[in-house]
Amino acid sequence: MAMRKAGVLMPVSALPSRTGAGELGKVAFHFINLLKKNHVKIWQILPLNPVGYGNSPYQPYSSCAGDELYISLELLAEEGLLKEKPEEFQPDVKKVDYDAVRRFREPYLREAFAEFSRKKGQEEAAYKEFAEQSWVYEYGVFRALKMANNGNCWNDWPEEDRTWPENRHALSAEVEAEAQYQMFLQYLFYTQWMAVKTAANEAGIEIMGDVPFYVGQDSVDVWGGKDNFLLDTDGRPIFIAGVPPDYFSATGQRWGNPIYDWDHMKEKNYQFWVDRIGYSNKLFDIIRIDHFRAFDTYWKIPSTCPTAIDGEWIEAPGYEVIDTLQEKLPGLNLVAEDLGELRPEVLVLKDHYHLKGMKILVFSIETGGKYARDTFHDVENMIFYTGTHDNDTVMEWYGKMTCASRRKLRHLLKSHGVKQGSVKDRFLEYTLSNQAEYAIIPMADILGLGGEGHMNTPGTIGSPNWEWHLPDFAQAEKELWKFGNLICKTHRF
Repeated sequence: MAMRKAGVLMPVSALPSRTGAGELGKVAFHFINLLKKNHVKIWQILPLNPVGYGNSPYQPYSSCAGDELYISLELLAEEGLLKEKPEEFQPDVKKVDYDAVRRFREPYLREAFAEFSRKKGQEEAAYKEFAEQSWVYEYGVFRALKMANNGNCWNDWPEEDRTWPENRHALSAEVEAEAQYQMFLQYLFYTQWMAVKTAANEAGIEIMGDVPFYVGQDSVDVWGGKDNFLLDTDGRPIFIAGVPPDYFSATGQRWGNPIYDWDHMKEKNYQFWVDRIGYSNKLFDIIRIDHFRAFDTYWKIPSTCPTAIDGEWIEAPGYEVIDTLQEKLPGLNLVAEDLGELRPEVLVLKDHYHLKGMKILVFSIETGGKYARDTFHDVENMIFYTGTHDNDTVMEWYGKMTCASRRKLRHLLKSHGVKQGSVKDRFLEYTLSNQAEYAIIPMADILGLGGEGHMNTPGTIGSPNWEWHLPDFAQAEKELWKFGNLICKTHRF
């Protein structure tokens, strides 16, 4: 039998910080030590890419780049790239104010770049090696041109900028300097992230990263690889991604991401996917493919439709893509987000590659009958969560139930031998005691938070989505200690 492991889902953005949002500095290393001390073997995060529209990590500017929001200013000061340690800014907050945090951090990052340039840092072998990767300069130019065009989506830029990846025209000195700055930020992010990953691995902890199935329209992926997508002559999507009506939304979810041109990708032997997953494979030990079902069939919505109701299911070449990934990237460890209403072929595809799927506690318990029951067919080769970033916290879910439903639910837990502790701790024990190889609990559920710990509501954009933030580690240290005891009790260490 495979080793059963316990994990924690904690976005980097939500780590406590002196500067308003989580950073890849001392707090990240402290968090790793807390996980190690309490027998946690997996740290799952949300996508680290530069967030775009609505601060959603699922609409990023790039599949490879990291968000400069996470660069630790404190570490830059210690390295001599800043004259002094930054002042505190919005310490101990419970929400991330993305725009304010970016405005605060920007002068420090500019100062670090000036110091790096003065020291001839670009001549360092490590920087040169990083900057020579094909995606790095293209991303730098994308961000520089975006800035020069008032932050507009690249579709609305002048033609010469819109088509720069094809024509590579000479850039103005100002745009070139900004591109170099953006490349420097990526170097900082990469080196700081890899130090965090190394520390986690040395502590016996694997990092589970998250790769969205689609990329954002306003991204270097689309701007620099237009042939990979179904676009019109202006580069705008002809069809867009989403899902039809389901339990999240009566009109479905219209995500707006462009649809892949699978025929073109096949001609290129799926190099787009090999590059994208290959780079993520450097950053993470386990890769969660969000919306995995689209490797089987995807919902194709005409871009003229205002909702996701009108669309059609189209078959995707999932077997060919995953075969290619496994051939080109030996040792690749993928897990599949296989939630929602699926046709059986999705599960056949997942099982063909022996990938772990997912079970969500708050979706699998039915309390409508005489007794509460767990409707999910459990297997070892899966990940059991209390919830994800897309649904109510477990205590928020419990709080919305009728008294009768709560009573039935407590009886269900008791029938599984889970009788002691707070309701929250009983939910955690029930999840950990399952036969699933991985049991992963969002940090908000370990803390027993209600609606204040809710991360995202699908189908809605902007605040308060993605803003939840842990003000400090005081409560987390106590609750992680209790969580560690439950891990021992359920033999997940």
